[in-house]
Amino acid sequence: MDIIEKNSTTSNGIMAEVSLPRDVYTDPVAFIRTVREGLSGRVLKQAIDALSADRDLFVRLLETDSGNLHRFYKRKALGRAQSEEVLDTLKLYVETAKVFGDRDIGQEWLHTEVPALSGSRPVELLDTFAGREMVRQVLRKISYGEFS
Repeated sequence: MDIIEKNSTTSNGIMAEVSLPRDVYTDPVAFIRTVREGLSGRVLKQAIDALSADRDLFVRLLETDSGNLHRFYKRKALGRAQSEEVLDTLKLYVETAKVFGDRDIGQEWLHTEVPALSGSRPVELLDTFAGREMVRQVLRKISYGEFS
């Protein structure tokens, strides 16, 4: 499971920085299998390092505080619920980079107030399933040219 793979659309993106098989981001069966196995603390640390500007998001996802985050890095595997939250969030970062064609532009958008999200910044909504789905809906509209 710990294979570093690159994607041409998101080169130097999250897929290149986090040791997960590429198909986890695109294949629902691979996603479920990875959730069931549980993400390792090492993979979690890689994700947080890759998205260091959004460290607080991971604190909220894992329902912990900043001072205890390092304890998760030592775990052999996170539980299913935590693994699914983190993995789905990583998947959304990959989707955002793909929609915008660039990781940096995608991350900038995630930190910008979006009228279609009632003026919220997308990153503020990523700590819940419903919030991630709202962001995905807006990304789909952008990819179909409904929003700019």
